[in-house]
Amino acid sequence: MSVCVRTALLSYSQVHLSDMESKTDGKSSLTSEELAAIEDEDVLNKMLDKTSDFEERRMIRSALRDLLKKKREKREQERELRQQNLRQQGLSKAGTTGGTVSIGRASMNQQPPINKPSSQPSPSAATPFNRTGGSKASSAAAAPPAAAPNAKNVKQMLLDWCRAKTEPYEGVDIQNFSSSWKDGIAFCALVHRFFPDAFEYSILNPNKPKENFQLAFNTAERLAGCPPLLDADDLVRMNEPDWKCVYTYIQEFYRCLVEKGLVKTKKRP
Repeated sequence: MSVCVRTALLSYSQVHLSDMESKTDGKSSLTSEELAAIEDEDVLNKMLDKTSDFEERRMIRSALRDLLKKKREKREQERELRQQNLRQQGLSKAGTTGGTVSIGRASMNQQPPINKPSSQPSPSAATPFNRTGGSKASSAAAAPPAAAPNAKNVKQMLLDWCRAKTEPYEGVDIQNFSSSWKDGIAFCALVHRFFPDAFEYSILNPNKPKENFQLAFNTAERLAGCPPLLDADDLVRMNEPDWKCVYTYIQEFYRCLVEKGLVKTKKRP
């Protein structure tokens, strides 16, 4: 939205807020078209706080729901576009890097222990590459590919990050991506760590998991822009949350925090 249009909408909303304060009765002057043109969630919330007319409150709530839905759909489209770009980049690199990856895996599987005693009787007997692979195998063993974190390491690092961020919080003990999250308190603690003014953590009840899930997911969506990939009703029906679902959601929440500059990441050389 351009600056001019946004300014006009804000001016309209301010005028309408003044009208709401002075109006005592009568038919609502709001229209659905006017509310649909407002794309600022804060403006709609202020209008909702100011009015006491039942019909106007109903229309404003409907406009808020529609606005949040549009924002959510936009984020999902942007996320899908990013995933498509990543897949295309991976396919374009597959043809040129396939051979290198194969050689790298072979060298990793066949490479002897690094800490060999210095008093080996014969260098030619130190590795199987000299006996079978000739000079090519030797060069592959001498220059293995740079080690990149695999899926297992990434999962463990993310788990350690969650544990470190929620360590000061009472009632949270994150040991995995399943049972440690079943009452919703861990989600709330993680969100509260980055948005401490969003809600009062000390009054949360672990015996009300659905309310905890909803609070955490709604707050993460509103303040971090994290899409609600998990459903509170589904999580409550499970004995333990599916670790893959929880892991995916935490990954997305982490990505949103990075985009907002709330989490710093190390750039690879």
